[in-house]
Amino acid sequence: MKKQIIATLTLVLLTGFVSVAHAEIDEAAAKKLAKSNDCFKCHAVDKTKKGPAYKKIAIKYKGKADAEAALIKQITTGPKVKLEDGTEEDHKIIETKDKAELKNLVGWILSL
Repeated sequence: MKKQIIATLTLVLLTGFVSVAHAEIDEAAAKKLAKSNDCFKCHAVDKTKKGPAYKKIAIKYKGKADAEAALIKQITTGPKVKLEDGTEEDHKIIETKDKAELKNLVGWILSL
């Protein structure tokens, strides 16, 4: 009985934290940062352009514990990326060192 109560409380707490995390995303700020860095040149929210749609990226990383870290690395280190047409190029590096802005942008993408 005690284990069941603890499990239930843990689930309630985790659900609450997930809701709070999504509530803290500033969509307007995320879009502004993406726009100012020309992210929408290669990505769209729901359609494939030169790069995958943000919704496709969110699906790829759904449920992965390292999703946020992986995407932050992607947008801050400029690795080679394979484009939808099969070619490769260096991913653009986001022009901010503000960790909160980076986390917000990645959080918005993952929330789609």
